[in-house]
Amino acid sequence: WLVLAIAMVRFYVEKGTHRGLYKSVQKTLKFFQTFASLEIVHCLIGIVPTSVLVTGVQVSSRIFMVWLVTHSIKPIQNEESVVLFLVAWTVTEITRYSFYTFNLLNHLPYFIKWARYNFFIILYPVGVAGELLTIYAALPYVKKSGMFSIRLPNKYNVSFDYYYFLLITMVSYIPLFPQLYFHMLRQRRKVLHGEVIVEKDD
Repeated sequence: WLVLAIAMVRFYVEKGTHRGLYKSVQKTLKFFQTFASLEIVHCLIGIVPTSVLVTGVQVSSRIFMVWLVTHSIKPIQNEESVVLFLVAWTVTEITRYSFYTFNLLNHLPYFIKWARYNFFIILYPVGVAGELLTIYAALPYVKKSGMFSIRLPNKYNVSFDYYYFLLITMVSYIPLFPQLYFHMLRQRRKVLHGEVIVEKDD
């Protein structure tokens, strides 16, 4: 992710615009974000002490954004919203992996710990806003092209409309985002302030 950050800064310094940024960093982004799916395995086997559900939702939503939205719908790649989620993801991941690395070395600087549990307060909403605005920008192209959609009649007698799938995806952020965000806030209180968080039984 540091490689991606350097590439983004270099592009903007040289070009002075965000247009073409995604195209210049897409290979690096796809590589790192696709292989981030291994994080779910790491949670399952206990290498990283993080919720499998939280990690699964975050990783799958990002892979979806990279491959099935931004990669597949090229006219939206120059949208400013793409830069929003790219910057948010990159800073978040650099901070998070720095935290894990220093923690494994048993030498965790307080600033890294502080950054891990404070930067997300701004970066998480910024990233979500970027994702939602990018999906919204994609809707007209998806509706016009009918991409990834299956129309009736067909031999399987099944239909699927990617346009409405994207709308449902956007709506799903309403219940999911607060849950993930407040989970991180609880973790922040626990780690930075030593609060004991008692989970209520359903």
